[in-house]
Amino acid sequence: MGTKKRPDGTVPWMPGFRYGALLPELSLNLIVRDSERAVAFYRDVLDAEVHYQDVDFAAVRVGAAEVMLHADHTHDTHPWHDALAGGERRGLGAQVRLLGARDPDEVERRAREHGAEVVLPAENKGHGWREVLVRDPDGYEWAIGVLAGAAKGPFGPQPAPQS
Repeated sequence: MGTKKRPDGTVPWMPGFRYGALLPELSLNLIVRDSERAVAFYRDVLDAEVHYQDVDFAAVRVGAAEVMLHADHTHDTHPWHDALAGGERRGLGAQVRLLGARDPDEVERRAREHGAEVVLPAENKGHGWREVLVRDPDGYEWAIGVLAGAAKGPFGPQPAPQS
């Protein structure tokens, strides 16, 4: 781990080893320019539960997803730190998809209300989700959706597509 800017003597919310042991099998670790700005997006747009936040690190839960937000300076010894510090785009080619935990229309409304980027407005998609695509302040894209239409029905034999 790299540089910490948390004031000396500040006790974090819990020891890192304890939080690490509590993480689910799949969690996200996003490297962000400013943890306060990132937390505002996750709280205000995605209605995240904020467990903890300081200048170095934040821990939030979005639906079932546990998300760690580490400030750039905490990874200043990582090989890609210079690229991030130089302004390289983050998260290009990756999309975090969250199904059923948030209403996409509400997320779109909240994103617009808080000045967040709406990549694509809420709409029903051919894959059976009604989804909205929003981007956090660091460029990480979230697809927030719920099952829509026929996707809500039972699984089983489906009619063959019409040619």
